[in-house]
Amino acid sequence: MIELEGIGRAYHMGEEVLHALAEVDLTIEAGEHVAIMGPSGSGKSTLLNVIGLLDRATSGCYRFEGRDVTNLADEELSQLRQRRIGFVFQSYHLVARLDAIGNVELPMVFAGLPRKERRRRAEAALDAVGLADRMEHRPAEMSGGQRQRVAIARSTIMNPGLLLADEPTGNLDTASGTQVLELLGGMNREGLTLIVVTHDPAVARRAQRVLILGDGRLVREWRGDEVTSLEQLFGLPESEGPA
Repeated sequence: MIELEGIGRAYHMGEEVLHALAEVDLTIEAGEHVAIMGPSGSGKSTLLNVIGLLDRATSGCYRFEGRDVTNLADEELSQLRQRRIGFVFQSYHLVARLDAIGNVELPMVFAGLPRKERRRRAEAALDAVGLADRMEHRPAEMSGGQRQRVAIARSTIMNPGLLLADEPTGNLDTASGTQVLELLGGMNREGLTLIVVTHDPAVARRAQRVLILGDGRLVREWRGDEVTSLEQLFGLPESEGPA
């Protein structure tokens, strides 16, 4: 599904050049569950943004679902994101003035789906994440776990093949975080390709593969069931783990 060859991403800071990614080679098959970890500044979010077509690589080749997307026009990238990629963020990114069902309907509004079809699909999506009784609640009236489940319903409403989650449990308590991870895991078992950026070994253990980034490069790979601690992954004391 995802093929990266020699991917680099450089940013110009005045006369300096910052290499956020360097020579990244990576293949992720359809239906995989992959976690990305690394110290602060290692390039995790940049890699996720490149994979999600939110940012362009400055070198290398990216093939998504067999198609070379390296040099697609911005409009083509936007359409591809809308149809095939979902995003879940630590801070939810819900629209405060809209209720849950209104938030879930947003991607379908942009896609031009009819109102009745939007409502039908949004109701089914919220029911699937256990929020059938919260459809008319606004974000401020919901817990963090409920907000994240609304965000997941919204991110998957267009039936994407790929879901990218950046610290999806970072703002949640343990119980709510577990519910969100089980929900994402269930979607992955049904065939959704799932890539999660995390600093939490417990989250990484749920993945099939764990990719370790360092200074913009892929430096190591573990099986999810091999992960035990941050000290094991990065050689750091648990209290000094990556931000």
